[in-house]
Amino acid sequence: MTTPGAAGPYEGFGGTVGNTFAGSESWWPPRADPGPDAPNIVIVLADDLGFADLGCYGSEIPTPNLDRLAGTGVQFTNFHVTPMCSPTRAALLTGVNPHRAGAGHVANSDPGFPGYAAELADDVATAAEVFRDAGYSTFAIGKWHLTKDSDLSDAGPRHSWPCQRGFDRYYGVLDAFTNLHHPHRLVEDNHSVELDQYPDGYYVTDDLTDRAISMIRHTKASNPSKPFLLYFAHIAIHAPLQCKASDLARHRGNYDAGWDALRRSRHERQIELGVIPEGTVLPPRNTEEGDEVAPWESLAPEDQALFARYMEVYAAMVDSVDQSVGRLYGALEELGEADNTIFVFLSDNGASREGEADGTTSYFRTLVSKNVTDMEDVEFDRTRIDLAGGPQTLVHYPRGWAMASNTPFRLYKINTHAGGHSVPFIWHWPRGGNQGLRDQWSHITDLLPTLCELSGVARPDERNGIALQPVDGRSLVPVLGSAEAAHQRGGQLLEMSGHRGYYDGDWEIVTRHPPLTPFGDHEWELYDLANDRTETRDLAGEHPEKVAELAAAWEAEARRNQVYPLEEGSRLRYVIRPEYDLPLQEPVRIVAGTHTLERYRSQMLIQWRSFDVDVELHHHAGDAGVLVSHGDQGGGYALYIEEGGELVFVHNGYGVVDELRCGPVPDGTEHLRLSIEAPGSWRWNATVAVDGQDRARREGLVMLGAMAPFEGINVGIDRRSPVSWAVHEAHGTFPYSGNLVAVTYTPGEPAPDAGTNFLDLLREIGLAYE
Repeated sequence: MTTPGAAGPYEGFGGTVGNTFAGSESWWPPRADPGPDAPNIVIVLADDLGFADLGCYGSEIPTPNLDRLAGTGVQFTNFHVTPMCSPTRAALLTGVNPHRAGAGHVANSDPGFPGYAAELADDVATAAEVFRDAGYSTFAIGKWHLTKDSDLSDAGPRHSWPCQRGFDRYYGVLDAFTNLHHPHRLVEDNHSVELDQYPDGYYVTDDLTDRAISMIRHTKASNPSKPFLLYFAHIAIHAPLQCKASDLARHRGNYDAGWDALRRSRHERQIELGVIPEGTVLPPRNTEEGDEVAPWESLAPEDQALFARYMEVYAAMVDSVDQSVGRLYGALEELGEADNTIFVFLSDNGASREGEADGTTSYFRTLVSKNVTDMEDVEFDRTRIDLAGGPQTLVHYPRGWAMASNTPFRLYKINTHAGGHSVPFIWHWPRGGNQGLRDQWSHITDLLPTLCELSGVARPDERNGIALQPVDGRSLVPVLGSAEAAHQRGGQLLEMSGHRGYYDGDWEIVTRHPPLTPFGDHEWELYDLANDRTETRDLAGEHPEKVAELAAAWEAEARRNQVYPLEEGSRLRYVIRPEYDLPLQEPVRIVAGTHTLERYRSQMLIQWRSFDVDVELHHHAGDAGVLVSHGDQGGGYALYIEEGGELVFVHNGYGVVDELRCGPVPDGTEHLRLSIEAPGSWRWNATVAVDGQDRARREGLVMLGAMAPFEGINVGIDRRSPVSWAVHEAHGTFPYSGNLVAVTYTPGEPAPDAGTNFLDLLREIGLAYE
């Protein structure tokens, strides 16, 4: 026989062959080769970790693994990110300022402007894309939060998921956060992990670390010469604050003296360590309206006990991240890769004030309470003090602890004052040989150019036929080499939720913008950072010409970086949604056996509105189990049939559980209905019917909204974190034992006071502050 296109006869093995391999010149297409000396790269990103939360930055929390890396590497003491997580991630991965990269705010709002697109732009390249093109294996682990809510579902689109932005492998949570004991939805590569129940003792930080180590081991076993880039973005220490009991035990009693004493001791320790210059002033306790912190000694003893427990949980989470770093670095040492691995550790923003004045055991309740002023319940939190840190509570500490976490700087995450963006940054690369403290002002956009220079990887000007935006950062290689080297990077713009800032050399202007107040030059504060690192002496009145100069620079950079329109506080950005979200609000029939419907699609069916839930089944005496569940320990509802045959509706109102008993379900029942009315004022009225006959009604239930229910809709089972802990303890996931056909959700009318009814009014409100 003759093979088409062959140069000669072919007769199989042992037969006649023309143009033998031995007599031919071989040719293979070119393949990217980073070279034998190319370093591995590990970037570990903590979430909401304050400047002062590591031992080497003045903390009392033992962090021996990170302290070791800092002590044998380079420890930056004047490193800055953005004041919020998604923008920092965008700037880290691209080297481009976040608004220009498309992520000027968190990926949970999409108001329709290019600087706030909730995903990375097409004309920026991620570190994963650049390094994979150069021959690296690329892995992402943990929190992503660079995909808009509407694109998170199993229908996609997946263009902004990690594997579509340059990563070979991914394992983690695409959302902003999760329950660390019972994650609501894990994603592996491009698919959801279909898991009904986590094993006892599961903790997501341990799982993520296992996966990271496994990916490294496999790539090095498969091809020892191929370097890798690992982007490990911890879900911790973001709320909900949850920890392992064994970690919590090590920190019990450490915070009874309160945040004022902790702040003073950390400040003293920072000066001893050289983290801040001798003579650096510790600012007074935060006193700005809405950001103020009460003196610890003014608190009631029962509040001191509760608040101290919250901080113990936080410390245990910091401890667990340090353990993860130790395990990860130990795996590199075991493989003989540690000496040639650039290992970077940092936080994505300053410590968070989202627990507000009193902290919480129910994080979603506290988020909603910004709109519903009578919802906070410290008395309820006190009853749950012994559950803090475990899977039944979603803790956030009070902002007094965030103030201490950010020592010595003012204010918090979201603010453009230093507390919002000054973070620990550790660089460790034994082969590079650099060590010591570095106090040069540097920025998150500087990281990618530095990695490219040291690895010999060129970031292209064009990729896949698209001209790339230039990077905004400058390489830190000279700074790594010398504590005296100048870092010639020019000015840096900051903006978050209407707060503005601009750094240039020794000078900085900054604003703290209260919602629904006019923008303008009157807001600018001016600080001489060479003599006032902690922003205690506002010199705007003394140097109006300097304010005008820097304000003009901010304005020019804001225009260049597509920062406008500014967030004025109307909250329109959270209410307005693109037209392609509309199909997500259409009714859905979910047949039994379908795995969990993703969070955002599930929320669109019930958010700020009335809705009906129709259950199709063929019920027989003895059948029992969950018919439908939506949510988790942070808030949700479920309809189930007890083993004795009684129908029960359970509502978890941000930790407060209410059961509505609906009587027995007769043999032969084929239809059940849960009707939810939304009369306004963040309340729901629930009615349950069996085969068309109303059985029970409960009025005045708290409406679930914002990010709750956080876990999506489950049919015939209550997966992962349960709506009712009592049902979970008695029955586990409690799958329905009978013949369940399907569950249909039909969205109804919005509540009278739903934000979607007031789009024009919100626009008008916002226009007043343009």
